[in-house]
Amino acid sequence: MRVETLTYSPPVKRSILIAGHSTSISLEPLFWRALEIAARDSGRPVNALVAEIDEARMQSPNPPNLTSALRQWLFGRALGG
Repeated sequence: MRVETLTYSPPVKRSILIAGHSTSISLEPLFWRALEIAARDSGRPVNALVAEIDEARMQSPNPPNLTSALRQWLFGRALGG
């Protein structure tokens, strides 16, 4: 298991294609790396994983914005859930 070195950095904006629509997401590099690892582990592209998380967040009674949902999903994954 590789241990990531924590560096404090501002968010980085990237464009993601979800259901044929482009959207911009700003995440800190640590979260981008975690998202890339999660996508790789699931055998899917990052765009596909983000689309799945986006769809799940919209099922919530009070859906957070996509960036918040991504951070929460990644943190939940890190906690083993």
